[in-house]
Amino acid sequence: MTIPNPLQLRGGGVLAALFFLVPSVLAHGGHEQVPEGSAVSEDPIDSTLWIHMILMGLAFGIIFPLGMVLGITRSRWHVPLQVVGTIIAVLAYFLGHAHKGRQFAKNVHAPFANILMIQLIAQVLLGVYLKLHLSKGIHGWIRRIVVILHGILGKAMPVVSWAQMLFGGITALGFCRDDHMGQCLAHFIMGSAFIAYGILLTLLLLVGQYWLRRTGRSQEFFDSLVIAAWGCVNTFTEHRWGGPWVHNDLQHTTMGIVWWCAGLLGVWLSRKRNGGPKRNIIPGIVIMLTGYAMSGHPQHSMVSTMIHSFFGYTLMAAGATRIIEIAFVLGDRSTLSVDGTNPNSFQYLPPFLLYASGFLFMGATEEQMQLLEDAGITHVSYILILFSIAFILFLFVNILLHIYAVHAWPESAKAQPNDDDIDAEDGAHPKPSRANGHARTPSEARHIHDAEAFELQGLISDEEEEARAGHQGQHQKNEDGEPQTHH
Repeated sequence: MTIPNPLQLRGGGVLAALFFLVPSVLAHGGHEQVPEGSAVSEDPIDSTLWIHMILMGLAFGIIFPLGMVLGITRSRWHVPLQVVGTIIAVLAYFLGHAHKGRQFAKNVHAPFANILMIQLIAQVLLGVYLKLHLSKGIHGWIRRIVVILHGILGKAMPVVSWAQMLFGGITALGFCRDDHMGQCLAHFIMGSAFIAYGILLTLLLLVGQYWLRRTGRSQEFFDSLVIAAWGCVNTFTEHRWGGPWVHNDLQHTTMGIVWWCAGLLGVWLSRKRNGGPKRNIIPGIVIMLTGYAMSGHPQHSMVSTMIHSFFGYTLMAAGATRIIEIAFVLGDRSTLSVDGTNPNSFQYLPPFLLYASGFLFMGATEEQMQLLEDAGITHVSYILILFSIAFILFLFVNILLHIYAVHAWPESAKAQPNDDDIDAEDGAHPKPSRANGHARTPSEARHIHDAEAFELQGLISDEEEEARAGHQGQHQKNEDGEPQTHH
């Protein structure tokens, strides 16, 4: 049974409704019952605001990322899922303006919500235009631009949503104001960067090796390039130049120097003498040094010291396991299975530890540590909670990548016999395999065939020329009086 698409049936009506909603979305009522000098009122969070947070998390944290993957794979469930997500998001947006209870002073979450909703409306309008299938005349040119914009906005949505959800949590608790602003920004930006790095490693591990091969670069080239750029930024932004060196300024600045020095070395070592891609362990060493430096930061409380120390140990473990993966598990190869069907179980450890490091660092701001002490929560319980969140996000990312891989390479989801599946007592012989012992899948064989054909083309041409030259020489001998032999 095919589900009718409401966007196809009533495209014009949806467009008109969205245009009428724009003024309402842009409007944002002020909350003036907050005591002067405070970020939030003393009222508790009411049920309406809780429903707002749950529905927004459902729409922007689960439905839209899943819909994005289904859109990339051109699944028929993409549009229905995005319609459901849009309805939930719009409802949750208005609930956020209708709540009672706790009120908030001016904050970044409220205006950023308008930006997010404008992006959502633009995405819906572009999607409606594409579903109208207008391709004649000028619409053919317009459609190509709309396809590009629709893809860019869709892929940017998870990043923008992540920022908005962080802003929402900060606003709800009244954090990151006045003197706490600097360290708060550092924790949330750096923690998000570690999580993003972990997600990128997961992408490359499971579905990104074909892209990496097309670039002709090793993964460490891109890692080292980003490390060097980030190090340059940290070198000149962690200290107010011209003023006194205070608190951890020197440590942060020297960390930036180490990053760009090591990053430049990593870029250089990422190429072989003949220009081919080469693996190296410099990014892993940088991660280990960063974890070591972070674990030694002086803190104002015992709880904060313990959490920062555990964060540093986790980050050092991420760097160490990354080095082990490259040098020993992979043996400096790019991957064990180019289509991501059979990664080594150890390869999941470095990205997960980066997820956990990111959440530990984001959860270690001064105000959060004070909140823990006031509530009597031990650092052990808090660390376990943060690791639980890391496990859930790692699971969700793996689910999304599994959905993409199954649609992109459907044959990779079928059972493939390998050496481990064969019972020696049966006397069966395994399928031909590569040097690492893993059978080549049809998808991998198809992708590699073009490269092999290109590489063999020159050899085949040389052999043909030699055969042609030999044939011409034999023909010349025959013309000189030698007897001709026919086979």
